[in-house]
Amino acid sequence: MTNQNNVANRQVMCEVLIAEAKKNPDILVLTSDSRGSASLTDFATMLSDQLIETGIAEQNIVSISAGLAHMGKRPFVASPACFLSMRSIEQIKVDVAYSNKNVKLVGISGGVSYGALGMSHHSLQDIAVTRAIPNLQVLLPADRFETEKMFSILATSDAPAYIRLGRNPVEDCYSSLDYEFEIGKAVTMIEGQDLTFVASGEAVRQAILAAELLKEKGISARVLNYHSIKPFDETTLKKAALETKRIISVEEHSIHGGLGAAVAENLSEQLDCVHKIVGLPDESLVTGTSAELFAHYGLDGSSLADLACSMVL
Repeated sequence: MTNQNNVANRQVMCEVLIAEAKKNPDILVLTSDSRGSASLTDFATMLSDQLIETGIAEQNIVSISAGLAHMGKRPFVASPACFLSMRSIEQIKVDVAYSNKNVKLVGISGGVSYGALGMSHHSLQDIAVTRAIPNLQVLLPADRFETEKMFSILATSDAPAYIRLGRNPVEDCYSSLDYEFEIGKAVTMIEGQDLTFVASGEAVRQAILAAELLKEKGISARVLNYHSIKPFDETTLKKAALETKRIISVEEHSIHGGLGAAVAENLSEQLDCVHKIVGLPDESLVTGTSAELFAHYGLDGSSLADLACSMVL
């Protein structure tokens, strides 16, 4: 794997898929004029017989992949999350999930990765809609290490899945691959007793930064990485709620229907726990880089630390 501490998850996805596809010719990659955006150019060069280009036809690409899966192939679809999750949602629901076809749907440049392009290119509802579809896993890796572990498992898994990846380089959350990873099981990144951050995807790094800032102020913050929105680890969440009494959920998604909603649903009977949802508001967002949008809407480490202080002190 690429030996850097700041690398885009999509690049690692390509490296894993090349390695796995060399071992298994049934692994196919489908792109919708998106091999460059998905960092899959090397895959196309090295394994051209295992890549299918459909052009800008997101509904078709999902149905084609379902047909390939029906014939015993193991397709990975890489397409911009904003289009894949919205334009193709009926095909995802019926052709993939309801038909139980082994298709891995990779929404690239998710969240506000395309920040400067505005609402048409933001994918802030993809988690809400996909997690409401039965028989579909919903996954968001935090960094390159988790991306490698996740895609290595997905290469041999038979479960339909939607995986969201960002576009930009991500600072490491882990120091190595030496940790236990299981789909459906949250990872405790930092132990803490005063409150808990529950984060997913690229927001995990910001939660870690917030916990580090809080430690300097004598506040002990737990950080849970929910790389798996569905299946959802209810046990780890309820344990944190019981032990810390305060939860801040953090996500690069609308405040409606995503990780925050999943946390609220699971804590609905936990009356002695305060829960704050930090996400993107129910409005058309301002434009800017991902970092600028994170800071503007309070998803950056400093803003999260300030919110935590207001809950604890």
